Amino acid sequence: MGFLAVLVAAVASYIFGAIWYMALAKTWMVEAGVETGDDGKPANAGDPKPYILAFLCTVVVAGMMRHIFALSNIDTLAKGVMAGLGIGLFLAAPWVVTNYGFAGRSRKLMLIDGGYATIGCTIMGAVLTLL
Repeated sequence: MGFLAVLVAAVASYIFGAIWYMALAKTWMVEAGVETGDDGKPANAGDPKPYILAFLCTVVVAGMMRHIFALSNIDTLAKGVMAGLGIGLFLAAPWVVTNYGFAGRSRKLMLIDGGYATIGCTIMGAVLTLL
């Protein structure tokens, strides 16, 4: 049952990421410096590797969050949401901001990618405690 919860949490966060980045695609591509083709889409849009890697990373994050939740007795929706929010906002997003700060990336990019990390972890926390 734990593996299924991890997979469902990963899928939920991944789907949210797809929606998040579709909504913010133009701004994200400009701020991230992504090369685009004549159609305005990323030049590597047909390459499945980044999507596969992104999904595998969500599985890893969800798996570790489940482990932390089990050790910490996080077993209600409210606890899961708060823990997921905390992990995203106070662990994942600061790493993004640190890396982008040294790389000279924009605040907009920090907010977009840090926002995904924060909300994605919050969703994972909710799903992990519901299953």
